[in-house]
Amino acid sequence: MFFSGDSSTRKRVDLGGRSSKERDRNNLLEQTRLERNRRMWLRQQNSAALRIQKCFRGRKVVRTEQSKLREKFLSIYGKNCQNLDRNAYAPGSDFLRQFLYFFNAENIDDFLILVQICRMLQRFVQDSGDVVRLFAGVDYSSTCALVNYRVKQFVYTCICAVHQNRNKLKDQLLLTPKDFNASAIPLLEILVLLIDPKLPWSCKTVVSLSQNNAFGLLREIILTGKDNAENCIYSEKGSSLECVLTVVMCHIGQKPCICSHTDPLYSFSSQILTIPFLWHVFPNLKQVFAKQGLSQHYVHQMATWVPNLISSLPKDISDEFPTYACLLGNILETGGFALSRPDCSFDMAIDLAAVITFLLESHPSLTRSDGRESSSIAEDEMTGEDEVMEVALDRKLNQQICNAIDTRFLLQLTNILFGDFSSANSSDHEPDDKEVAAVGAVCGFLYVIFNTLPLEKIMTVLAYRTELVPILWNFMKRCHENEKWSSLSERLSYLSGDAPGWLLPLAVFCPVYKHMLMIVDNEEYYEQEKPLSLKDIRSLIILLRQALWQLMWVNHTTSANSVKSVPVSPAIKKQSEAIQQRVSIVVSELLSQLQDWNNRRQFTSPTDFHADGVNDFFISQAVMENTQANEILKQAAFLIPFTSRVKILTSQLAAARQRHGSQAVYTRNRFRIRRNHILEDAYNQMSQLSEDDLRGLIRVAFVNELGVEEAGIDGGGIFKDFMENITRAAFDVQYGLFKETADYLLYPNPGSGMIHEQHLQFFHFLGTLLAKAMFEGILVDLPFATFFLSKLKQKHNYLNDLPSLDPELYRHLIFLKHYERDISELELYFVIVNNEYGEQTEEELLPGGKNLRVTNENVITFIHLVANHRLNFQIRQQSSHFLRGFQQLIQKDWIDMFNEHELQLLISGSLDSLDVDDLRQHTNYAGGYHSDHHVIEMFWEVLKGFSLENKKKFLK
Repeated sequence: MFFSGDSSTRKRVDLGGRSSKERDRNNLLEQTRLERNRRMWLRQQNSAALRIQKCFRGRKVVRTEQSKLREKFLSIYGKNCQNLDRNAYAPGSDFLRQFLYFFNAENIDDFLILVQICRMLQRFVQDSGDVVRLFAGVDYSSTCALVNYRVKQFVYTCICAVHQNRNKLKDQLLLTPKDFNASAIPLLEILVLLIDPKLPWSCKTVVSLSQNNAFGLLREIILTGKDNAENCIYSEKGSSLECVLTVVMCHIGQKPCICSHTDPLYSFSSQILTIPFLWHVFPNLKQVFAKQGLSQHYVHQMATWVPNLISSLPKDISDEFPTYACLLGNILETGGFALSRPDCSFDMAIDLAAVITFLLESHPSLTRSDGRESSSIAEDEMTGEDEVMEVALDRKLNQQICNAIDTRFLLQLTNILFGDFSSANSSDHEPDDKEVAAVGAVCGFLYVIFNTLPLEKIMTVLAYRTELVPILWNFMKRCHENEKWSSLSERLSYLSGDAPGWLLPLAVFCPVYKHMLMIVDNEEYYEQEKPLSLKDIRSLIILLRQALWQLMWVNHTTSANSVKSVPVSPAIKKQSEAIQQRVSIVVSELLSQLQDWNNRRQFTSPTDFHADGVNDFFISQAVMENTQANEILKQAAFLIPFTSRVKILTSQLAAARQRHGSQAVYTRNRFRIRRNHILEDAYNQMSQLSEDDLRGLIRVAFVNELGVEEAGIDGGGIFKDFMENITRAAFDVQYGLFKETADYLLYPNPGSGMIHEQHLQFFHFLGTLLAKAMFEGILVDLPFATFFLSKLKQKHNYLNDLPSLDPELYRHLIFLKHYERDISELELYFVIVNNEYGEQTEEELLPGGKNLRVTNENVITFIHLVANHRLNFQIRQQSSHFLRGFQQLIQKDWIDMFNEHELQLLISGSLDSLDVDDLRQHTNYAGGYHSDHHVIEMFWEVLKGFSLENKKKFLK
């Protein structure tokens, strides 16, 4: 720096507030720390290098010593052990000690020596007949420690030798003892010999093998050999490897076995039972596993591991063979056999249900054999971080699981668990722990089954071949009457502690009972009161209504207003939400079905279906989209009183009319209708209108026979007259588009195509016409059959709807249903004869139905196919086109608020007497008249005296 002329030196100031001395001190300390760490790292590096050198030298020394000992061993006993005698296995001999010291499984010469040793050992045992004396001499007790150690090491060495050379021996691994010349067989046969449960060292040997992961080695040996299983010829005795597994499997810690419990990860259950198609490879092992009660032990063992069972299993073989699925397939395949045994206990069934439930739930996307998706609810909720890639199981593995849960399995499991409980139990006591455990096991198992496997066959079995429905109802009824639901949730293993106790039973009861109601006939339901009495059904309706209201409204409003909540794990929370959503769906479906039965023949008050908490606030919320009340209106509208729903519909229609009414002044539609050609003119002119035009105002002018318009201005009255006349003409049975039932109810004519070439277009027009009447709030006198109104709600009709269409056919079908003799003698086939306007046609109910005779086994299928043909199939085209026209103006959500009986009221009004007093209270007067005017007084008196028919005309 240049001299500035100022001889004074300025003091340097650190703006950081620290002196230079402090900064230098910190730098020194940091440098010292780094230097110390560097010296430490060098010391560790040198120390590690020394250890590696010592280890390398040590291993080199060991290999040298092993080589020397091997040469010495061969010089004494010969290359093929030809100098070996039976005394070489005695405690005082160094033969086994020397061999086990230098043996190397990768050395082919050592492996061949081991094979020869095993052959010689088996020959000595056959000659003497006493393997204990061969190893221990005269007194086993004095040498047991040494003998046990040698046997453990020798057995483990044999397993390691086979495992190390398994790829070379893969063609020999499943051979039988007869193939003793094969190298693998002597080693496997020695394992069978030395692990015999009768030997004093067997239990300690098996425990040692388990601790050293010998079962894991056996697993890899089996997986290598099982690919060659198809080429092997099985004998009754089984392969040598199968005999090894049989002997090992019997060590379960029960007398006389004294084996202690081992780590689940290294156990027989996790390592061997998870091998895919284990019983197909070892069929004899399957028999032993099921017959000797071993399955009960292993299933109970896995049941105790259930919360952590998946983590105790080996890694998956592949994506198509996940370990838990392989375990599930093997357990299910033997489970049915174990359940069929007379000595199968209640506890065994509980454990089996728990393990199967847990394993099935581990993979909810299990492919169904009927092509159905697993759980639409779970898929709808799976977004964001919850998305997972579904991996399809191997086809054979999937088939093994699905086929195992068959009719027999379901019957056996439910019979054992419900065997001590009757549907006739009195209701004066609460369920005990055993009954709760049984219900929890069955319901947890079936709930998972419903979400993973084909439902149709399962539901039919549960509905008609078990007492599931009456037993579950009796259980729920007693819990409800004794107010024990709160304590029940803590005792049901499948539920979280805060879940309602009725949640799981309802998740199973509702779909099974719903399936039963689809098949039961009217006589069974109303007269015989099967499967539940009408009194019980009334109680059931109240229970279901309360449960549904709590799930869909109370729980949501409570959770929204609550400040604190009990911490719950995400997995449990997700499971609980999935169950609650599923239960809300099945309960609403069952209640809707019970309401249909009540509409056919009333056995309870319609108000029993109405929730107690519906108030003005709820109604105001129900008309708003994306609210919980609106969701209830869509899913469970029956909870809301009919009058409230009518008000909601009226407001929705008024809003829709208002939206299109503003445009009506500029886009006015005017029809010129000839009275004697009203249907044709209306069809031609209305068919040209768009949906927006249909929603707008339509003015009508009638034209007389001379072509002159009739006098008058259409302010709404002429349009109503037009709607009344055209509906009367279009729906007249003489026109051929509709027919009448015996009760004069209208339904589409199945033969309409034989009368009108464009009959489907006419049905589309009639659907639009009826929708326009509802849209404008005009009542039309059209009494429709219930099974046709169900088509407006896109519902399916069943056998119990048939009496309204063809009572005679229904009686004949019920006769067949209860026919006790051989139905095949009646010479019925899966065909039906249609008779329309004198023309007979024959249709097959099933492919090849002409050659398929109706028997006692398939008569139920025949009955429901006939009912389906008459109620659904014959009118499918007409109903479909009618619905398309109807939905041009009336939204599906509006119609779904009402059942078929209520829908008829919206179309035609009520046939009940007119409430004159109510009408008088809501009447407005003009022109100088008032409520106390003498003319008005006479008017109301005359109106009260009218007949019902005249009152209907007055309203029109």
